[in-house]
Amino acid sequence: MNSLKELYKTGFGPSSSHSMGPAFAAELFLKGCPAADRYVLELYGSLSATGKGHLTDLSVGKIFAGHPLQILWKKEELPGHPNGMIFRAFDNQGNQMDSWQVYSVGGGALRDQKGAVLLESEKPPILYSHSSMNKLLAYCEDRGMQFWEYVRQQEGEVLEDYLRKIWLTMEDAIQRGLDASGVLPGGLTVQRKASSLYRKSRMSGLHSRRTGLLSAYAHAVAEENAEGGLVVTAPTCGSAGVLPSVLHYLSELLKLKSHLVVQALETAGLVGNLIKHNASISGAEVGCQGEIGAACAMAAAAATFLYGGSNRQVEYAAEMGLEHFLGLTCDPVAGLVQIPCIERNAFASTRALSIADYVMLTDGGHRVSLDGVIHAMSETGHDLPSLYRETSLGGLAKELKDNEIHE
Repeated sequence: MNSLKELYKTGFGPSSSHSMGPAFAAELFLKGCPAADRYVLELYGSLSATGKGHLTDLSVGKIFAGHPLQILWKKEELPGHPNGMIFRAFDNQGNQMDSWQVYSVGGGALRDQKGAVLLESEKPPILYSHSSMNKLLAYCEDRGMQFWEYVRQQEGEVLEDYLRKIWLTMEDAIQRGLDASGVLPGGLTVQRKASSLYRKSRMSGLHSRRTGLLSAYAHAVAEENAEGGLVVTAPTCGSAGVLPSVLHYLSELLKLKSHLVVQALETAGLVGNLIKHNASISGAEVGCQGEIGAACAMAAAAATFLYGGSNRQVEYAAEMGLEHFLGLTCDPVAGLVQIPCIERNAFASTRALSIADYVMLTDGGHRVSLDGVIHAMSETGHDLPSLYRETSLGGLAKELKDNEIHE
């Protein structure tokens, strides 16, 4: 598994796989072939189906500013992944100078045609010693280590400074979202709700305050993402509101020092890395279970750690966070990361804390392992018809007719 720096990334929404990934790919291709007379980008599969709603063309266009670029939208899929791209460069005689086939595989990550993962850093990837939760549990128990200590052992102390910056970016996204108002772009006339939810929650009784505050914080980040604002992939842009909302709520409630939040990010990141490495966090590949399900698992693990839970309780929380989203489809209305994406962030955050509450009542013993649920999620996702994997051709995406969407 690679460094948590490849899981937690800062970037502009609304989609890590449809805007961040293609923009990164565009940077790499333009850097390798800067002197062409014109460029062509072919977008395939899910990138073609929902790319306009996810601002793929605008994200790539910013990179190619000043260079002639033609974007072609192809319905068919390339064999390596539903989010396939082919970049082409031509000279002034129309001769092809170069071409590159690449895939945006979720969380802003890229994979080339040979299956190699391309890293934003030019440094060699940090490979974790273990890539299954069962082996991690055994290793940590033998040494009396918590999960965050294992992460620090693998990555070194330098990771702490990186995650402190990640936390500040998460906090900033929450604050911007709480301060903002108005209608989100795209034609669905979705009103921002974070500010209203926050004010109502502060005035409500204790029984509903937790749900209200978590929802407000999750909405704040998810709405910022939908607007194209700066967020952290946790593990994706579409699910970026879940983990920050839980950490922000607990940070206020428990008066947490920043080093504990960093340790919670390390704990959550280890869970996200396992899901990313052994299955997928790409909605186009496995549906929204790979995004919201993974985010809920990460947040539940982080919350359980902050509650003082053992490694086995943390693993149990992560397992439930993913298990209870198995089969969740990715069917964004009009290809926008708004309906049902924003509300899913809110409900996943409240569920994550409910899971942590529940697991702390147990000794952490259970029958289905996180490894088993990750495997089941991968199989379930690949068995889903493409209609329900970020193409906006089925499910909820069919419920709003064209005449209900306003340009």
